[in-house]
Amino acid sequence: MNATASIVSKVWSFCTTLRDDGVGYGDYLEQLTYLIFLKMADEYSQPPHNREVGIPAEYNWQSLKAKRGAELEVHYVTLLRELGSKPGMLGAIFIKAQNKIQDPAKLYRLIDMVNETQWVTMGADVKGDIYEGLLERNAEDTKSGAGQYFTPRALIRAMVECVRPESNKTIADPACGTGGFFLAAYDFLVATHQMNKAQKAFLKHETFYGNEIVASTRRLALMNMFLHNIGEIDGDSMISPNDALVASSSLTYDYVLANPPFGKKSSMSFTNEEGEQEKDDLTYNRQDFWATTSNKQLNFVQHIRTMLKTTGRAAVVVPDNVLFEGGAGETVRKKLMENTDLHTILRLPTGIFYANGVKANVLFFDNHAASKEPWTREVWLYDYRTNIHHTLKKKPLRFEDLEDFITCYNAENRFARKETWSEKINPEGRWRKFTHEQILARDKTSLDIFWLKDKSLADLDNLPEPDELATEIIDNLEAGLDSFRAITAALDA
Repeated sequence: MNATASIVSKVWSFCTTLRDDGVGYGDYLEQLTYLIFLKMADEYSQPPHNREVGIPAEYNWQSLKAKRGAELEVHYVTLLRELGSKPGMLGAIFIKAQNKIQDPAKLYRLIDMVNETQWVTMGADVKGDIYEGLLERNAEDTKSGAGQYFTPRALIRAMVECVRPESNKTIADPACGTGGFFLAAYDFLVATHQMNKAQKAFLKHETFYGNEIVASTRRLALMNMFLHNIGEIDGDSMISPNDALVASSSLTYDYVLANPPFGKKSSMSFTNEEGEQEKDDLTYNRQDFWATTSNKQLNFVQHIRTMLKTTGRAAVVVPDNVLFEGGAGETVRKKLMENTDLHTILRLPTGIFYANGVKANVLFFDNHAASKEPWTREVWLYDYRTNIHHTLKKKPLRFEDLEDFITCYNAENRFARKETWSEKINPEGRWRKFTHEQILARDKTSLDIFWLKDKSLADLDNLPEPDELATEIIDNLEAGLDSFRAITAALDA
């Protein structure tokens, strides 16, 4: 077992002890985040670093190590509250922090375990792998709901490989979750670019900008990035707690990589006159949006376009309804094809996300300056859904599964693409293009396009395994139920 796996195993095995006390995966990971941050701050305060990171002496790592029992528990609670009021990265990590480990003896054992490792001298790739491993295990816990903030890393890596970000360029994600897109882009840049000192500094401090409204998820993202050597322990937070959809920003970016939260409608909770909790649909009235709608996904697509520089490029995961919904959906699709070059759509299979029943796609589009003629001349679609079967446990999505798409995408020269589909020669080809005129002629300008035959309907000898079929049936039923819930909510409103 290598060093990374050994530490992950040790760190995670302690979680099983805490589970008996009702401490869930997410709560455990949060406590680890607080403690690892404090331990690293302590290491930075000592030679040869001698850095002042803004933690008062009475609340530093040594103060935690010096206490036991009930005194430790009281001190830890006070420490979390006090550090949450500090500015910059420190406050962003500890904001709204709470102690979820009620047994002081187990809290001390966790502190002792974190203390055994020298985190600052450990390689960024090792620290990052440890934390990413913990985040993935946390996402696998379906009860916690953490999976909604965790995009499959194989998909993220494939999207980054297609977009191929360049150094000294800015990268944004308006719903960054645990920071997966930032880390994949960082790894790609480090692996493919020989950077000088100034470029390395830009990558560390000025490349990434994000939004994440859930405080617990935001702190995980910040820690994840910090452990990967992005940002400074005594610097400012690169992830805003503000709702990205509320208002437009004067800042624009070179790249946007995102998987906005699943769920069709934006809503807010409030207490009515009877003291009961109710939800109301949120409609964002923004002058820079093409259509006013409570559909969260359509709003994110519109917002992401406004985030791009005129030369900016985006890759965004969206659910199927963005491709076929009428009304505001049709308006957004038409405007997107007019104002940007929506050149590629990757159709994804079910069974790859931790949220059940999700049918999603990746839109790739390049922004441009205003023009009388539509920028989109043809849209290339890769169907990686029909006759494809994945499950999270037995057959998870791997990067290798998307390599054919990456080859077809041809990032080096996408204007030299060649279809693999041919009506006569290869009707099973997954890579096909449609002109702007062909799409406009479709009902509601629908981009929900299929051409491959579903073999499971025609060939009984090649049916998927029973567990795969059962999973797919469950996914379809849950997706249908979500649609009915949305209709019911609309009727109630």
